[in-house]
Amino acid sequence: MRSTAIRPARASDLDALEALEREAFIGDRLSRRALKNFIAARDRLLVAADREGVAGYALVTWRKGGRRARLYSLAVSRRKFGRGVGRALLAAVHRRVAARGYEALRLEVREDNKRAIALYEGLGYRRFGRYEDYYEDGAAALRLEKPLIRPASRKNSRK
Repeated sequence: MRSTAIRPARASDLDALEALEREAFIGDRLSRRALKNFIAARDRLLVAADREGVAGYALVTWRKGGRRARLYSLAVSRRKFGRGVGRALLAAVHRRVAARGYEALRLEVREDNKRAIALYEGLGYRRFGRYEDYYEDGAAALRLEKPLIRPASRKNSRK
């Protein structure tokens, strides 16, 4: 994944993020307005960008005072499959969430998304539940969680 930078999304990424959303998901897409709001929230929406543009994104949410954060969405451009973009985005999310003092990261993934499940489980996520009829098209979702190791100097520094 040479020359790919992970950084917070910027307003100038909006068109590319919207296009990636259409490319990656058939339904249950984030609207342009939602993407714009997440960009404005700062530090919740990370992009992987290279010389060709936005290669992927990761969106994480959390509640102040909570113990777990949630990976709300992860998308990688088809042209970048198999190049470590998803893995790099997740590593950046893990670092940011742990640095804020959260103990774990949770997510939902389509039960039929074998590629994503393999990535998550390969990174230490464990299944803990399932939702029937979770997605717009009626597909089920697996619930996964990864415990995070918090940096000692930031154990109580939630923002």
